Amino acid sequence: MNDNAKLSEYVTFTTAGQLFGLPIGRVQDVFKPSRITRVPLAGPEIAGVLNLRGRIVTAIDLRERLHLPPPPDGTPRMSVVADQGGELYALLVDQVSEVMSLKASAFERNPPTLPPSWAQFSSGIYRLDGRLLVVLDVGKLLALGEPV
Repeated sequence: MNDNAKLSEYVTFTTAGQLFGLPIGRVQDVFKPSRITRVPLAGPEIAGVLNLRGRIVTAIDLRERLHLPPPPDGTPRMSVVADQGGELYALLVDQVSEVMSLKASAFERNPPTLPPSWAQFSSGIYRLDGRLLVVLDVGKLLALGEPV
């Protein structure tokens, strides 16, 4: 298989109208959260904790983490669960899209026009038929309380 035929797979989702993706190997689960319990004194990006089959998972509000406006009241959210250092984190997103298989050769570095608040968490982009897929770096995204 030549380099042009190598594929990378991403779980894609939208938040505030923007298409984002996570490498499929980092995603553990996708589900609609039923109840999120707030955590006193937690940072603004921590939406709370939720129960995933008996395991307590920290819920991260992706809109808050990426400095995007809050969703309209009553907007249903979805969770994309990722593993970081043996801990599970649920990223709250607006809508889960699909799994995309994309040519590794089409992957690009972050353009200078990408907002800095996104670029710090992005490993690169794909240009897709008039849309931009921003690939998020799970390690940087979930490095809560640490300088990025």
